[in-house]
Amino acid sequence: MKHLAYVNQYIWRYKWRFLLGMLFVVVSNYFRVLQPRIIRNALDLVVDNISTYQATEGFAIQPDLYEKLATTLMYFGLLVLALALLMGVFMFFMRQTIIVMSRLIEFDMRNDIFAHYEKLSAAFYKKNNTGDLMARVSEDVSKVRMYLGPAMMYAINLVSLFTLVIYSMISVSPTLTIYALIPLPILSISIYYVSNIINKKSEKIQAQLSTLNSTSQEVFSGIRVIKSYVQENQMSKYFSEQSEVYKSKSMHLVKTEAMFHPLMMLLIGASTIIVIYFGGIQVAKGNITPGNIAEFIIYVNMLTWPVTAIGWVASLVQRAAASQKRINEFLLQEPDILNPTDEIIPFKGKIEFKKVSFTYPDTGIQALKNISFVLEPGEKMALIGRTGTGKTTIADLLVRMYDVTSGQILIDDKDIKEHNLWELRKNFGYVPQDVFLFSATVGENIAFGRKDAHQEEIESYAKHAAVYEDIKSLSDGFETIVGERGVTLSGGQKQRVSIARAFIKHPQMLLLDDCLSAVDNNTEQKILGFLEKNLGDKTTIIITHRIYSLLDFDKIIVLHEGEVSEEGTHAELLEKQGYYSDLYEQQKPEESSLPFQ
Repeated sequence: MKHLAYVNQYIWRYKWRFLLGMLFVVVSNYFRVLQPRIIRNALDLVVDNISTYQATEGFAIQPDLYEKLATTLMYFGLLVLALALLMGVFMFFMRQTIIVMSRLIEFDMRNDIFAHYEKLSAAFYKKNNTGDLMARVSEDVSKVRMYLGPAMMYAINLVSLFTLVIYSMISVSPTLTIYALIPLPILSISIYYVSNIINKKSEKIQAQLSTLNSTSQEVFSGIRVIKSYVQENQMSKYFSEQSEVYKSKSMHLVKTEAMFHPLMMLLIGASTIIVIYFGGIQVAKGNITPGNIAEFIIYVNMLTWPVTAIGWVASLVQRAAASQKRINEFLLQEPDILNPTDEIIPFKGKIEFKKVSFTYPDTGIQALKNISFVLEPGEKMALIGRTGTGKTTIADLLVRMYDVTSGQILIDDKDIKEHNLWELRKNFGYVPQDVFLFSATVGENIAFGRKDAHQEEIESYAKHAAVYEDIKSLSDGFETIVGERGVTLSGGQKQRVSIARAFIKHPQMLLLDDCLSAVDNNTEQKILGFLEKNLGDKTTIIITHRIYSLLDFDKIIVLHEGEVSEEGTHAELLEKQGYYSDLYEQQKPEESSLPFQ
């Protein structure tokens, strides 16, 4: 139960609903326990009067005696029905409080876990599979909900019913009560033993379910690659193997759980036989009445479902504990990147790196070594270098996806770690190298940059990103659903939609990470032309493998193995005859019609 202690905060949040539910459980069971007493009185009445009725045979009084007896039994029958009705009404209220409470907690838990996921750093997502994350927020939460709802409800029902029933049994005959409860120690030991087995098997099943989710998520996301390489059969075989493992583990759990019901029924049957045997002896001695035996048998059978449910409840609790343990593994992880302040101040756009070094925490690879540069507000800088030289890492550090290992990043002469995290990111228009579009309309993907954007603005920035005509040619224009990760659009179209999304934010600083690699020269000219003329006052960093002729960069930095190998303006770097000069000569034929400014 130590893992489930985490959910106590949610129970406390809905404590009045929970306490009211407990009250309804007790009241419902109170009316249930009264029914055997009425039946006992009715049976004793019949037994006590049957000899009298037989003795008056042939006398005029017999019909009157029969009518009186029938009327009394009818009264007892109606009383039992009334008690059953009251019991049912309070059972309904019991479900409306405790089960509804569990649904509300399930809603809160899912939202809290999702919100916590959003706070965790990029390193967390590199270490964990998407399918596993989804399993914990869906299947695992559902299993915890079963503990908070049905399991807790039946546990409270079990305790209250046991208390009321045993009290009623003792008030009738302590001796017969002891005999009737002899099987209970055996029951307790068996539940403890089987519950431990269920707990271990439940943890393995949930882990395998996460593997299944991760496998299916990867297959669905990479379906085009799988089809291209004709790997459908191999992936189906692999998924089938994983499903077989899950089935095997689940079947072992089911077999274990199947031990409970017959064991419960055996013990309840034994209690019934004991009651009849020793009860008969007590009746013969005159210590109890025949009605008491019937009352005891009803009490024992009244405990049949709660006692049988012990196994089911134990199974739910063990599964919930295994699931909550998995949830806690992520919930108890603190975000690496924290917001230090709620202060909101305007950004001017000055960026400064002071001997910044960075090593990825998950791989241990050093991506940057002693990087230093200064960009004044409104200046533009190009980051150039081969793949894997740390260009994208600089962009990630600027939006605080990671924090530097050593050195310091200053924004407007203030350490980046001291800025309001949300305002910092709002002031950056970031177009990542790996373009991601949501499964929504094209217009909604552009407006994602600024939710209050009007349709006219969406269309205007689509034109600035040179994607307007492409969008208008789609079946539903800006209302076209782009599909998961923008699957219905080409690579160039996705890049330009992503650029429009960054432009519409009106950011103070722009980060463009190789975002024009999939567009032609004419389209590139339109986008860079807008960037030069309309966003000239924005501090801009462009990460690229290409040399752009339409932009007059204030600074160009060439990275090599995480270090600055060359730095200067276009003219200065050409004079150095280094990597930049070689790259320029290679691209010169393509750029011959576009002279440098």
